[in-house]
Amino acid sequence: MTEIRVPARTTAKRGEVRIVLVDDHAIVRQGLRSVLEREPQFAIVGEASSAAEALAVVAHQRPSIVLLDLKLSTSSDSEGLHLCRQLTQAHPGVGVLVLTTFLDDRLVVEAVHAGARGYVVKDVDTTELTSAIRAVSRGESAFDSRSAAAVVRSLNGQQPHGDPLTGRELDVLRLLARGMSNRTIGRELFISETTVKFHVGNLMRKLDVTRRAEAVYAASKMGLI
Repeated sequence: MTEIRVPARTTAKRGEVRIVLVDDHAIVRQGLRSVLEREPQFAIVGEASSAAEALAVVAHQRPSIVLLDLKLSTSSDSEGLHLCRQLTQAHPGVGVLVLTTFLDDRLVVEAVHAGARGYVVKDVDTTELTSAIRAVSRGESAFDSRSAAAVVRSLNGQQPHGDPLTGRELDVLRLLARGMSNRTIGRELFISETTVKFHVGNLMRKLDVTRRAEAVYAASKMGLI
């Protein structure tokens, strides 16, 4: 049995976004590290090329973010989805952001269902990737425009069984689906960030979810966005 080695645990600094990279290609991890370490707040605290390595490194380092490629040692995406579910169940405070080559409606939806807080494809530019990482580190969802559209396309709709969403809640929800932060939504709708938080709390209660990504998923399933 191959021994899994993890780096010594580093001490988290205030405001630091601690990131673990999970990709079976070393050259991809090296490229991501070189790009992300240019950001002063980002710290790459571990890397993994397999599910077993990822579970060990995350348990040891307790990162803020796991940047996860769904295609690991097998040709199937099921291993990455299973790992996503394992990580989010074992470490609820860790934000899993899927960064993969494949944009597929089913994969986006299943990744969200497995607990991922965001989904972006590898051809995004550096600015969009770093923005997605920051959003997930704040507990928000982060979908690039194509993956958000994939969620919407993939599901059929019906109204919630409980209280219907108000027009303003639907406005907020549509912007959530675009990966916007509360502050950005507030600027877009000309309302305060506090008011946005109020609407987000209400729509999550009505949709019976606890996370923003789940709200996007549930609303898409109901045909609300």
